[in-house]
Amino acid sequence: MSPSPSNPSLLYSDVHALYSDHHVWLVSWLRRRLRDTDNAADMAHDTFLYVLGKPEQVAHLREPRAWLSSIAKGLLIDRFRRQQVERAYLDAIANLPEQDVPSPQERLILLQTLTRIDALLDGLRPRVRTAFLLSRLEGLGYQAIAGRLGVSVSSVEKYMATAIRHCFLARNSL
Repeated sequence: MSPSPSNPSLLYSDVHALYSDHHVWLVSWLRRRLRDTDNAADMAHDTFLYVLGKPEQVAHLREPRAWLSSIAKGLLIDRFRRQQVERAYLDAIANLPEQDVPSPQERLILLQTLTRIDALLDGLRPRVRTAFLLSRLEGLGYQAIAGRLGVSVSSVEKYMATAIRHCFLARNSL
């Protein structure tokens, strides 16, 4: 009997079997990459949380370890990027006067926002990304951006069109 969305217990029994058969392997695989048992266990947990969101895919797996490692790699990349954003943010606020330093709650909100922006802009070429950020965050016009990047205004127009289209498509796929 093949699992279907109308029979969630079969879907989740497949997830349970996947977990039982491959959890130890996945933690070991992650431990070799991270060189840290606690983080490996956390990442394995996150990987299976992702799997729980896609139980219908589990029944059709031919290479479960390849699928799990692919998910885990993506989560590792996301984690690394989040850590980079967090380090850059903490470096940026390190020299602020004490009265200007955001509260812990504001920091969390800002970090979550920066992480979402970073994910949204992922995949853009560096100049396109820079042009977009100069326009949206610094309020620069196309002429000023062209001067800053050493390109023509028409190049900036193309960069902006590309970035806006990319953001629109990325936002709709979330």
